[in-house]
Amino acid sequence: QIEPRATEEDVDEALDAMYKSGSKDEITYEEFADWYVHSLIYTRQQKEAEKQIEEESQGVCEALKPPRGEGVCAWLKYLFVIPLVFCLTVTIPDVRRPGLGKWCYLAFVLSIAWIGIFSFFMVNWAEIIGNTIGIPSVVMGLTFLAAGTSVPDLLSSVIVARMGEGDMAVSSSIGSNIFDILVGLPLPWLIFTLWPSTPNKVVIAAKGIWKDIFILIGMLVAIVIIVHCQGWKMTRKLGFMMFFMYFVFLAQAITYAYKYDDCFGLQ
Repeated sequence: QIEPRATEEDVDEALDAMYKSGSKDEITYEEFADWYVHSLIYTRQQKEAEKQIEEESQGVCEALKPPRGEGVCAWLKYLFVIPLVFCLTVTIPDVRRPGLGKWCYLAFVLSIAWIGIFSFFMVNWAEIIGNTIGIPSVVMGLTFLAAGTSVPDLLSSVIVARMGEGDMAVSSSIGSNIFDILVGLPLPWLIFTLWPSTPNKVVIAAKGIWKDIFILIGMLVAIVIIVHCQGWKMTRKLGFMMFFMYFVFLAQAITYAYKYDDCFGLQ
């Protein structure tokens, strides 16, 4: 697969460098391998692999080492994340290190457990902050919690998009939301209702949920139409339209929450 930043001139130049004999339209594997081994791409990837191996071999101390020769921002970032990094480093085995690959399943389970712990505190603190400064929990969920939980999806989508995998970037975001709705919500409810000492049903205390569902369905239809009008390509205009639709949904949801919420609304 071609590097997304490579131009047609770069490809033609590489093909000319690979060609030795026969048809110029066909490059043999031997010609490509010989060119690749002596190219800057191979040298750069070798250096990156050696650097990664060196970092992985240093283990726990490398992850906890403070920044050196950097500015104030690097130190502030280090002090902010060091409690989280320390907890994860001490409790989760680094399966990238030689001999620790057999603990990959344990590392996966522990990672999920830490995500659950972080999510528990994040939701409770967000609700407390919202109640303190007068923001309904629905609004906190639509804004801060939604943005916070979507950051990993954003980063992964940007990374794979820069690698030229646009389809993977889009499908990752869609699949993540489907998983949240069909697994992330029902699973806790199922566990709660199956527990012997808890009620056998969960009451969804959210007013206007049917309104939000129909609005989301309408926006889904609008998104399909907009993407079709853009020729099924992710353009800058499409990005601005997506942002506009998100802010429209956010505005109506916040207005409804402040108007009809029992604690914060005017009714």
